[in-house]
Parts: sequence; structure tokens; C-alpha cells
Amino acid sequence: MWWKLFFLLLYFLMLFILARFFEAVVWYETGIFATQLVDPVTLSFRRLKTILECRGLGYSGLAEKRDVRELVENSGELMQGELYSAIKNEEQQTGSDSSTSFSGEMHFYELVEDTKDGIWLVQVIAQDRNPLLSTANWGKMVQKVSQFGIRTGTFNCSSDSRYCHKRGWIKSTLIMSVPQTYASKGKVMLKEYDGRRIETEHIFKWMTAHVASRIKTIRVSQRLLDDWYQMEKQPVKMFLFARLLQPPAFFSTLSIKFTGRIEFIFVDVRDWENTSVLEEIGVQQTPSYILKTPEGIYRYGNSTGEFISLHAMDSFLRSVQPEVNDLFILSLVMVNLMAWMDLFITQGATIKRFVVLISTLGTYNSLLIISWLPILGFLQLPYLDSFYEYSLKLLRYADTTTIASWVRSDWTFYSSHPALFLSTYLAHGLLIDYFEKKRRCSNEDQNANNLEWLSSLWDWYTSYLVHPIASFQNFESDWDDDPNFLLERLAFPDLWLHPLVPTDYIKNLPTWKFRLSPDPNGDPEAHHSSTSDGNPEPDPDWSRWPCGMLHCTECVVCLENFDTDCLVMGLPCGHVFHQQCIVVWLAGGRHCCPVCRWPSNKKRPVRPRATEPLDPE
Repeated sequence: MWWKLFFLLLYFLMLFILARFFEAVVWYETGIFATQLVDPVTLSFRRLKTILECRGLGYSGLAEKRDVRELVENSGELMQGELYSAIKNEEQQTGSDSSTSFSGEMHFYELVEDTKDGIWLVQVIAQDRNPLLSTANWGKMVQKVSQFGIRTGTFNCSSDSRYCHKRGWIKSTLIMSVPQTYASKGKVMLKEYDGRRIETEHIFKWMTAHVASRIKTIRVSQRLLDDWYQMEKQPVKMFLFARLLQPPAFFSTLSIKFTGRIEFIFVDVRDWENTSVLEEIGVQQTPSYILKTPEGIYRYGNSTGEFISLHAMDSFLRSVQPEVNDLFILSLVMVNLMAWMDLFITQGATIKRFVVLISTLGTYNSLLIISWLPILGFLQLPYLDSFYEYSLKLLRYADTTTIASWVRSDWTFYSSHPALFLSTYLAHGLLIDYFEKKRRCSNEDQNANNLEWLSSLWDWYTSYLVHPIASFQNFESDWDDDPNFLLERLAFPDLWLHPLVPTDYIKNLPTWKFRLSPDPNGDPEAHHSSTSDGNPEPDPDWSRWPCGMLHCTECVVCLENFDTDCLVMGLPCGHVFHQQCIVVWLAGGRHCCPVCRWPSNKKRPVRPRATEPLDPE
């Protein structure tokens, strides 16, 4: 497990270096960095509208480029990285339409009314009526609101007319669901569009106005001082100081997503002539996005990857004030990335690799879920509130550093380029596989075909389940060797409690080194040359094995072949394993052979050979 963790950390380090390399290449070719500021004056009218679309600001009625440019400047500084992301999102959204079709009342209730931390826009089509928005306009609306995390759906009253009559939906309309309270998991409020104009811009303006009404808005300087120094139950606050009529849509939707964790406050400074109040609290310029915590204030936008967009600020706030679900998903991703390393660390047949991988995935995920259960229980205890707050404080200190901003920027970059992430993971795994083969010196039968390995696995599995099994030399029952063995098995079956057995006998078990037979010509390099020329590999040196030990080249505990000069240990039944593997097996209280279940502390009687006459006595 520690090797997998080491390889995973090495992979993250490789991703970090690769991201810095890409930044250097872009700087060399274009002479710009992602954090370099862009002057809106140099942008075209279309590019300015694209930036406003991504920030969620309406520009209807602004015919001149100067007005649009001022709106961009008043909503926040523009960086090269944000401009690139906005252009890329505009290209990717073309033709995308992911809208839910509701089948009835229960479906609508589960997704819309029972969603406490999201926004829904639903087009209701009355029975025997045309929809309010045409198919083309509805597709544009879906593309426009989906970039802010707003989910969309269509409810056709012909599928459940009774529910439509119950709600009073007698004509086609638009319904928006917004959390009603500021508490986490509060009630949901349904609002119906009552405007006469059905253009996309007017509907979006209606939506953003309702969402922005949930944010605390401050327009007087004295009220700002009172709220700034007031100690409330919510210690983390996100302030926006800007000369705007209402906050951008991305800022408003984030306030709903972080309900109960972070309080969002919009400060309108359009009519403020005296800016001494802003200087008193540490705000040097507007617009500014300020995160206020018990540890101090942090100006968002000064570090790498901190763009004025939904995804960038969402990543930043999740790292500063995470919830339990965020930590669980992070641990789930880390554990599964570690488990997939087994596909490259394991040597041998292809099917063998995947069998070990599936086993590791099941084990790691089961242990993860079991480990999280007591953690969730401890978090419910009131005595751990101070510990929880202290942990969040340390996390905020760490996440406001420059290195943390680089990590968030790299996370955003690789999550938006999954093909690059998967290809680098595969390349890293192939390097691990290459060095692992070199480390094991390839003295084993690692290239056995899949059929042979499956056959050996089936033999081991059947021998594990069926008791007694046939001997490797004679098809005689193990029960016939010692009748007392049957009584011991009946007295202490596997499903009952086992007796306490001293482990002193383990040090007396035969142990030796697994070696290959010497070359008849006395050439020490013959083993390596024979493998490279395609000649068959040399056989193990069975003469070094103690008498009574069964010949084998693989340990059935770890399913790995014996390396040259590795320590192996034999049991009284004759089966041989890796010394470390069988010691761990026996020390865990399983005092029997993993193959035949013969007691590991009981000497097995010697069988007479078939060619030898039996003693008449």
C-alpha cells in the first residue's frame, strides 16, 4: 500500500511539473501568462459580450462598445486565462442540450422540490397547448443557464394533468425553483414567469433578479461597518465591492451552492463619494472580491487560477470551506487511483493483473466506506465542534498560500482536459511496470499465458473450498492420515471460535533461499544470456529443498512467483510459500495451510510408498 501511495504522489508531482512546462511553452510562443491582465479596450465587441455571458451580466440595451467595456471593468479584472476559458466554453456549448423530461408529480418532486441547494428552470407545457418557448429558443436558454449550474427540465401536463390542475398551471409557462431560506437544506420556493416578453435575455434577467434578491445587499457605508465587525454564527463571508446594479449571476448562484457555509454579501459603491470606509477595512480598489475569515481577509484574484468565473471561484471556496461530501469524494478519488496502480505493479498474465485489480478495488473501497462511518459519527458529537473549527482554520491557512493556488489551477486544467489526465496516468503506469520488471530480474514465469494462470487459480480455489482434497502424490484422503484431525475440525470449525495456539513453532519451520540450478559450464552470466537468446529458463535447484517439501514456483498467498534468493518457508504438509507471506498468515491466527488446511503446528505422518511392503504389525 505504501508503494502505491508513493507512486501516486510521484504522479501528482509529475502533473505539477508538466503544468509548469505547459505554462513555459505558452509564454515562449505567445509571451503571455494565464494570470496576465487583459485590457478590455483591445477586445472586440463580440469578445466583450462573451465575457459578460460567462460572468452572468445582462447587456441588453447596451448598443455601444464603450458601455459593454465599462460593464466588464466594473465586474472584475480580466485575465488571459478567463478569456481563454470563456472562448472555449462558447465553442463547447454549441449544440449541447441536456434537459430533463419529467414523467409526473413524483419525478418532479424528487428532482425539483426536494433539491435544497440548487436552482431549476422548468418549462411547463399545458395540456393541448404549445410551449411558451420554441424548441430553438429553449435550447438557447438551456445553454445560457447551464454554465451557471442551473438545471433545466420540461414538464408536459399531458403526462400528469391532475398535478397541473393542482398547481394551477392552466397555460404554458416557466417555473423557477430557488431555496427559500438561508439555512442549509431549507424549503424550496417556486416562482412563475409573469413577463410578457419571451426573449432569452429578458427571461435570464428575471431569473438573475430573483436569485440576487437572496444576497444581502449593502448600499450605505455605516451598514457596511456594522456588518463587517459583527460577529455572527457564520464566520466566513464573501464580499463583492463593485459599481453594479446587482451582482453577477455566477456570484448569486454560488451563494445558493454554499448556503449554510459561506455568507455572500454584495456592496454597491456606485453612490459612495467617501471611500475612507473602504480603506479602513482594507479594500484598496473596486471591484474587489474579498473573503473575510476569522484569520483575516483575502483578496480573490491575486493568485494563479483565480479568475472571475463560476468554476474558478467554486474550486477556491470548496478548498477554503469544504463540506464532508467534498472530503469523501476527494478520498474516494485518491483511493481508487492508488488501487489502479496494482494493474501495473502486478507482474504476470493479463488476467492475473485484472483479478488482482478487482480484488484491490473492492478491498480499498470497502475499507474506505467502513472508515468513514465512525468519522461521520464523531462529527455529530457536540464536543468535537472546537476540533472541527480548528481543523478548518488550519485548512484555510494552507489554502490561501501560493502553492495551494497552483494546485487548484492544475486541478481545473486537468479536469477540463480528461484525455491528457488519462494519458499521463497510463504513461506513468507503464513506467512503473517497466521498472518493476527490471527490479524483479525476470527469473520467474511472469509471461505465463492467461489459460495456465487461470488453471492454477482454479486449482487453488477448489483446494481452498473443498476439504479434504486429494494429495499431490497419492489420491488418498487427508483425513486418513490422522483420525484426530477430523475430531479437531468438528470441535473447532471455521465458523466457530478458534483455540488460542502458541506461535513459537513458527521459528522452527524450515526456511531456505529459493535458487536456480547452477549452470553446467560454470558461467555465472548464463542465466541472463539464456533468457535473452530465447532459450528456456533454468529450473529451480530442488536439491536445496528440505525432504518432503512439494516442488512449486509460486506462492498461493500473494499469487506471485518466487524470486531468486528470496526466503521461502515450508509447512508440515509440504506446501511452500514466501516466508513473509506465510508468517503473516500464521500470526493472524490461521494456524493451518492455506492450500490443504492441515494444521501448521502438527507434524504430518509419513506415508508408506506404494512400492514399499507394509509392516505386517
